[in-house]
Amino acid sequence: MLKPLGAISLLLVTSALVAPSLAFAQSAEPAAAEAAEPSPEGAITETAEQPAEQEEVDVSFGGEEIVVRGYLDRNISKNAPQVVSVLSAADIERTGEGDIAGALSRVTGLSVVGGGFVYVRGLGDRYSLALLNGSPLPSPEPLKRVVPLDLFPTSVIASSLVQKTYSANFPGEFGGGVINLTTKAIPRETFLTMSADASINGETTNQLGYTYYGSSSDWSGFDNGNRDLRPALAGYLTSGQRISTGGVDTQAIASQLVTGRNAVVQRDYNLPANGSANITGGTNFEIGDDATMGILFNAGYSNKWRTRDTLQQTASTLDLSQKELDFRKVITDNRLVVNGLVGFGIEAGEQKVRWTNVFIRDTLKQARLGIGTRQNLSPTATLLQQDTAWYERQLVNSQLVGEFKLSPDVNFSFRVGYANSKREAPDEFSFEYYRSNQASDPFGQVFINRLNNGQQGSAEVSYSYLNEDLWSGSADLSFKITPDMTGTVGYAYADTKRRTERRDFLFTAPGGTPIVSALFRPDFLLQPDVIDFYKITLTDTNEANPVFDAGLLTHAGYGQIQAFITPEISVNIGVRYEKATQSVAPVQVFNVPTASLASTSLDRAYWLPAATLTWDINDQMKFRVSGSKTIARPQFRELIFQNFYDTDSNRLFRGNPLLTDSQLYNAEARYEYYFDRDQRFTVAAFFKRIDSPIESFSSFDDNSVVTSFANAPKADLYGVEIETQKYFDLSGIGEKGFFATRRAVAIVNYTYTQSKLGVKAGDPVAVFNSSSTSALDFFTNGSPLTGQSDHLVNLQLGLEDTERLSQQTILFTFATDRVTSRGASGQPDIKERPGIQLDFVAREGFTVGGNEAELKFELRNLTNTKYQERQESGDNVIFYNRYKQGISASIGVEINF
Repeated sequence: MLKPLGAISLLLVTSALVAPSLAFAQSAEPAAAEAAEPSPEGAITETAEQPAEQEEVDVSFGGEEIVVRGYLDRNISKNAPQVVSVLSAADIERTGEGDIAGALSRVTGLSVVGGGFVYVRGLGDRYSLALLNGSPLPSPEPLKRVVPLDLFPTSVIASSLVQKTYSANFPGEFGGGVINLTTKAIPRETFLTMSADASINGETTNQLGYTYYGSSSDWSGFDNGNRDLRPALAGYLTSGQRISTGGVDTQAIASQLVTGRNAVVQRDYNLPANGSANITGGTNFEIGDDATMGILFNAGYSNKWRTRDTLQQTASTLDLSQKELDFRKVITDNRLVVNGLVGFGIEAGEQKVRWTNVFIRDTLKQARLGIGTRQNLSPTATLLQQDTAWYERQLVNSQLVGEFKLSPDVNFSFRVGYANSKREAPDEFSFEYYRSNQASDPFGQVFINRLNNGQQGSAEVSYSYLNEDLWSGSADLSFKITPDMTGTVGYAYADTKRRTERRDFLFTAPGGTPIVSALFRPDFLLQPDVIDFYKITLTDTNEANPVFDAGLLTHAGYGQIQAFITPEISVNIGVRYEKATQSVAPVQVFNVPTASLASTSLDRAYWLPAATLTWDINDQMKFRVSGSKTIARPQFRELIFQNFYDTDSNRLFRGNPLLTDSQLYNAEARYEYYFDRDQRFTVAAFFKRIDSPIESFSSFDDNSVVTSFANAPKADLYGVEIETQKYFDLSGIGEKGFFATRRAVAIVNYTYTQSKLGVKAGDPVAVFNSSSTSALDFFTNGSPLTGQSDHLVNLQLGLEDTERLSQQTILFTFATDRVTSRGASGQPDIKERPGIQLDFVAREGFTVGGNEAELKFELRNLTNTKYQERQESGDNVIFYNRYKQGISASIGVEINF
């Protein structure tokens, strides 16, 4: 019977990850821990006074939690049968990030694109899987099926586990990796924590910005009803009539839409500072003779401002020598986040039930003012654009988890979850005023808006709504086959249903409004009297397919074995059978339906094998090899043939209903050296062959650049990861003073990645509404995958006290250019230049009235790195987006009662 200490540790953590019902907590005394694992000579000896070393790491997947402490080796990354990285609560605190997406950007091989979407090893967010306590999550984003991780404040997250090698207990959509967020667990003792912080930014705080009134309750992230659909518009949307048939009184609708509250951009010369507050508490109590019930709650509020003075351009020629659009826009965002968590748990011996409920509401109030030119309209005219918008994103998640020990060798767990996400964007107003700059024009030096289809001004408004429901459930049964072999079987079910609606309207004045009224600001220009007098009407510019339903239903079963072949060699092998039905179809909302071919129906089933072999070279060194097959499905919005303008990326998107699944074949070899507790050196090489990868491409449509999606024939991705973490004892510098109880920490990781599309003559491609079926018309052989940087570097250098909370950390991040979209019609690719990010975070513990407290100070983007998204052809450069991000500073305090 193979029972060395390493095997026991490995089996414990393996059970938690692949057979959740085998996970349990070890709580031996610290003395036992020291006796079982003595420190190597010269290493820092662990003592009870080192709180960081005694931290409890909570990782929940499949309804169980991993709590490794005491005499067992609690290094989850070391003992897991797969390649995993774990950010504990202490690791997250060290980064100082306010949301989990920012904290994950410090993990080897991970980068964050677009604020909250995590790329693993250069693979786009569609290849990443996000779970909350082991259950899937819906997305409130129109362009995504994956949830943006910047929605999750770090205050509600206990840990984040990133697994980069596939195992059969995970869903098959595991292209680059899985990110499992674990919410805070039921407390072991009563506590109450309150915190608050304030921050400033050099480009925003006390600087000029733009906003609009909206409603009196906007500060809360909730509208007071000012943005509710007006009665005439609501009546039209439910009538089934078409504006184009002429039977709709559009003047009545138009006269109710524009007011001084929702369409007038106002200057704010002194934008306020940012602020947030958070409260977390919990308790437990006995129920009956042998059961304990725990309660945990968290509530938070954040109000932040950001101003971007952007340069946004597009080119009209292949060599980028001529600009089509050339605008300078000032964009001010007021982001308001309200979050809450309530958890209940009951433990009776080894039987546990846990119910967790999460609420997150993320609201963005945005005002934009821009000035620039459009060459196809007039090479000499100047355009003034102003936009107002209000985006509500909301996530509600409820999970019930049970874990039961049926016998000493048999365990059972289940998970049931419901999640709902919503996104509402009412009153997205866009106005464009025209200035001819002609000396012969008596009004050539002022801006006018004649509402004549963009020739000399225009006005548009959009209303969009997204609702997604996700029901999920799973069960896992684990059993001992032999003392050294554990088997696990499981079943998983997920049913996602989404409805998305977007209605776009253009205000039009027959023959154009006279110059006098054309000088009016938006609310006067479209006041009821003007609309009635000049017969201003509405045109529904999205009558074809304004509403879509989408669904994804998956059933999966898996079997998996974790076994020790010898005391040094273990194997984790399994296979998953996953069947899915995915559909996207236009909803007929008009009395006279439209014949549409823009629908998708995918019915696929896959066998997905996975195997990992681990060789324990000695107590400190491991070598792993793994191989697997996984898939990546198209995201809903990529399938919907409907225009969507993304104001952040300055691009118009349109889906392709002819997309199909991608299949990935993965291989990895990894060496790990754990030379001391919480200290390591690892190096890994990885390779992925992707059949039918989904890639974005751009094209011109009426002089606008439109980004869509298509399946490229194939792609290869390969690379190397290197990571090390080392502590340095500084007490030898002086027996007394600052360094007497200090140590230094260095955490460095580097990822080198290369990828190439494989495209040759004769390779087909399927693009809806396109006359071309040649892949070479959309992709270039040898081009890198979108989102992939050749080099990613993360460095953390810090000092910390071993006897109390005192940390000072410098954080450095560098990423090379990465493609965000293919260039339009033969133009160079559009690339983002992340560059260097340098931050400083300091944490200091102190006491207030006998209560422990913490003071935190942060400096962000010390190099004042600009954001740049650009095209280059020789000396010609086009900036899709360029703006200064500014240097930020924040200070916060946390008190524990």
